Amino acid sequence: MVSVLVTGSSDGIGRETAATLVDRGHRVVLHARNDERAARALAAVPGADGVLVGDLASLASTRDLAAAAGPFDVVVHNAGLGGGLPSRVVTEDGLELLFQVNVLAPYLLTALMPRPGRLVYLTSGLEAQGVADLADLQHERGPWDGMQAYSDSKLLDVVLAFAVARHWPDVPSNAVDPGWVKTKLGGPGATDELPSGAETQVWLATTDEPVTGRYFKWREELRANPAAYDEAVQDGLLAACAELTGVTLG
Repeated sequence: MVSVLVTGSSDGIGRETAATLVDRGHRVVLHARNDERAARALAAVPGADGVLVGDLASLASTRDLAAAAGPFDVVVHNAGLGGGLPSRVVTEDGLELLFQVNVLAPYLLTALMPRPGRLVYLTSGLEAQGVADLADLQHERGPWDGMQAYSDSKLLDVVLAFAVARHWPDVPSNAVDPGWVKTKLGGPGATDELPSGAETQVWLATTDEPVTGRYFKWREELRANPAAYDEAVQDGLLAACAELTGVTLG
């Protein structure tokens, strides 16, 4: 049995991941961004060992979530926002919303929580279209393109997973493309069914194989966007996240 925190597990792929792990006898703690969603999560996964509340669009709330979480064998960074925002949104911290929720929050949780045995970061196949512009991580320049900003954030999730794998060689850290799954986020036009969208995360959370620094879809290793393998990009992202949060990855 392993203990697992699954962020963003009030619905969709995160909830399916959590429910599957519970069904297989593991200790799972859920996460939701507010109390209402937390109650729904517990009702949907009654075998879970509790639920943590934290809004990843707030640095203070993300810090509180990290403090409340405690140690886990595995952390699955599933929470994230989809693309298509019609305009650039700035959070209470003065940060671009997609970047803060999809990239900065998992960085901050990784840096502040006790080091787990394994880490899984969810990305998207759109990472292939992403650009790792370290000089404009928050899309402050030029016209806003919501889908490009989303694709960029999903590339940066892969960069983060690979950076952690390199800096923490004792902690397997991998990125997963769950596919285009029929969830509220994926929409009714998605091509993939929900169970398949959780399969790889469940496998990585429970396998004894020494798999790290890789990018998977449906348990098959794929080649990620070339930028994800660039150590200068990896270290640049870690440095930028440390500057924005005041927390350095140990």
